[in-house]
Amino acid sequence: MRSLFTLPASALALSLLVTPVLAQDADLDMGQGSDAEPQVGQTYSREQIGDWNIDCVKAEDGQEEPCQMTQLMTREDGNPIATAAFFKTPEGSQAAAGATIMVPLETLLPAGLLLNVDGNQDKAYNFSFCNASGCVARVGFTEAEMATFRAGAVATLTIRPAAAADVAVPMKLSLTGFTKAFEQVTAVPSIGN
Repeated sequence: MRSLFTLPASALALSLLVTPVLAQDADLDMGQGSDAEPQVGQTYSREQIGDWNIDCVKAEDGQEEPCQMTQLMTREDGNPIATAAFFKTPEGSQAAAGATIMVPLETLLPAGLLLNVDGNQDKAYNFSFCNASGCVARVGFTEAEMATFRAGAVATLTIRPAAAADVAVPMKLSLTGFTKAFEQVTAVPSIGN
């Protein structure tokens, strides 16, 4: 008698598990084709200029889309190590432009981020915060520094790993297309606007 009850009970249990799975099919996201238009609020890559991507946030019709220029920096083996995103600052700001630079977790934060263009003297920047994606430095540039970027070929950003403070890790940021790409960037809105 026990074996007769066991089979129907196991069949019932299996059917209870399968039914919700089949019912959830209606809730599945079937995805969008790669040619689908971005929706309002979505970030998308508008174009590539030189080694820079112009990334924008889709805005309502008739409104200006906020855009920044971005570049993924890779190690010599091709693996990504950091990102740089340049943006314009609001008119009247102390900085002519800014950048958000994200580097890996376990970066030695007190050592900061060193940056130079074409091997000129390094300038040091502090990190602002770290999150699950990496550590972020939000940096500002004067008009003279932006002119150096426009005229340069490559910027070098250097960090130090927390586990090996005596090891400098240089990363190359190509400036190919920098000037033209920066023309496509929009100013970030002022706080409070």
